[in-house]
Formats: sequence, structure tokens, C-alpha cells
Amino acid sequence: MLVYLDNSATTRPYDEVISEMSHVMSSSYGNPSSLHRMGFDAEKIVKAARLKVSDALWAHSGDVYFTGGGTEGDNIAILGGARALKRKGRKIITSKIEHPAVLETFKALEQEGFQTVYLDVDDHGVINLDQFKSELDEQTVLVSLMHVNNELGAIQPVEEVGKLIRNMGKVYFHIDAVQSFGKLDMRSAVSAADLVTVSGHKIHGPKGIGALYIKHGTVIKSPVTGGGQEKNIRPGTENVPGIAGFGIAAELAYKDFDNKIAHMRKVRTHLLEGIKAEIEDIRINSFEDERSAASVLNISFPGVRGEVLLHMLEQKEIYVSTGSACSSNKKGQSHVLKAIGLKDEEIEGAIRFSFSQFNTVEEMDYVLEELKKAVKSIRKVTRR
Repeated sequence: MLVYLDNSATTRPYDEVISEMSHVMSSSYGNPSSLHRMGFDAEKIVKAARLKVSDALWAHSGDVYFTGGGTEGDNIAILGGARALKRKGRKIITSKIEHPAVLETFKALEQEGFQTVYLDVDDHGVINLDQFKSELDEQTVLVSLMHVNNELGAIQPVEEVGKLIRNMGKVYFHIDAVQSFGKLDMRSAVSAADLVTVSGHKIHGPKGIGALYIKHGTVIKSPVTGGGQEKNIRPGTENVPGIAGFGIAAELAYKDFDNKIAHMRKVRTHLLEGIKAEIEDIRINSFEDERSAASVLNISFPGVRGEVLLHMLEQKEIYVSTGSACSSNKKGQSHVLKAIGLKDEEIEGAIRFSFSQFNTVEEMDYVLEELKKAVKSIRKVTRR
């Protein structure tokens, strides 16, 4: 039995996505900027997909711009937003548990003279609103927060943050919604934000495609220059097959949405309760309730090296992660798990299980049996 539980890293594309992309690549391969019929056909595909993505975001289609993915969207939003308002001030705020696409971009702005504040988080990864209030001032020009943390699943209070920002005048609020798009209703988050980043391959769409929502009236200076596509926000010839696939994925992600999320949470809870009942000496790093997205569960197994456990499970066709796929090949401990105060042994033994609508309770029974065996086997060696 193959059980894929690394859906926060990437997802299996919907069959409909693969079919649509194949059709577009073989039959509608014109450049959307070309003046002939094939160019016009490609442009229609882009427009239709933009409408699907904007509907999923509860946004106006004219405010949605296609990008090359989540990282590029974060870069455009953060660099473009901060630079656009730098005459007002140079203070920018984020948290200590953001994705590298945000943290590294903030470091780049520090080199340009911006003052960065990295907010603390609690032991499950949620920012302290009182600290945020104390840091938000007249010099602040941009705030960037992850809606759902990719390692813990914690949901940030983005609606409350948005309300506080609105009272401060001209401050841009960017939400990295890569892990929440397709897993949460986006209405309240989008209404709270000026800029929202999403990605295709996290919602059973293709890799290399994403979108950036820019609230009407929000003016940014895009760091990308070129031929003027996407209203100069992300110029460059459009990835028409990727855009078409992304549109299908966004539409399907929110079809029968409540039932899909309820199923995902049932599967997550089943695995969590099984681990709590049958494996001793664990630390649950994610919220157990709806303060966490249904898609992520992070648990530490002290006395176990997460990488060793990962590969033992892989031998049984169970695929999990020790953390963010974007930083898992780098040496050093997870900055997210450090920020929530875990001990070295708890960080070393952390495993992230991330779920999709395709996972089942029966799969979790299999995972639990193999997980028990693997943890017991490793601890026999490390704790003798």
C-alpha cells in the first residue's frame, strides 16, 4: 500500500488537470500576445483560468496576476510593496516561522536599509497580537504573515491583524496563503489583505505556477521587468498549460469543499488519536483542534532521528517529511521548531504528516502499525 503524507511539499495533480494541460500543450500552444487566432485562443484560456482562480479567492479577476509560483509571488509582493512605500517609512514586520521565500526576502530588504521586526510565536506557532500591536507604528510600511504554517499547520489571526493595520493608514498587509489556499475558506483572509500569494502545486495543480492577488488600489513596484505581461506585475510569456491546469485545480479544490475538509480532518484525527494511544513519549507540536489546518500534523518522537524514521517508513511505501521541503536539504535545525521552543531531541525527532482529500482512514491504520514498529526499533538502539 502506497500512502502519500507529504502533501504540504507538493500534491498529486488531479486527473482533470493533467488532461487539460495535455490538451493545451498539444492544441492551444499559441502565445497569448500573438495577434492571430492561435494567440487569441491561448489568451481565452488564460482569461478563463484567471476567473477560476479569482472565484476561489473571492476576488475580482482583474486583481489576480499569474506568477511562477509561491516564492516568486512572495518576492514580488514583499519587495514591490516595501519599496513602493519607503518614503513613508522603512519598518517591516513578519514572524520568526515564515517560509524562506519570505524570510530571505526580508533579509534582502534589510540590506536596503529597512528595519525588520521578527515576531515571536507561542508553543504552537501563533503570533502574539499584543507584541504585534506594540511594534506597529507610523514607520511601518509592510506586514507579511503566513496564513497557515507549513510545518505546524497553525492558523494565524490574519483577520485581527488586518483590522489593526487598517487603523494605521498606509500599511500593506501581505498574506502568504500557499498552505491555506484550498484548505481554508479564503474570504476573510483576502478581505483583510492587500496582497495574497497562492501556488498551484499545493492544491493538486501543476508546479511552476502561482498567483498574486493585489487589492484594487494597491500600487507596488514589481522587481520583475520585461514585456509588459500581467500588467507589468510579472512580465514574461505566460505559462499557458500551467495556468490552465491551475485554473482547473482551483475550481476543483473548492468543489464540495466542506465535505473534503471534514474528511481530511477525520483522517488526521484518526492518525493522531492512534499515535497518542499506542506510542509512548511523544510531543504533539500542532494544535489538535481546528486552530490547525486539517492538512498538517507535526509530532516529535524523542529518541528517534526523524530522517531515519522517514526512510524506514519509505521502505514501507509511506511518505512523510521532517519539515519544509524547501529547506530539508539544508543542514541545521528547523527554524520553525526552534521558534516554538522545542528541545534539540524533540526537533531531531519531529515528523510532519500532511494530508490531502485522497487519504483514507484505512491508510492511517497501516501508517500507525508501521510507525509503531519503526519507532520501537529505533529506540531499542538509541535508548539501550
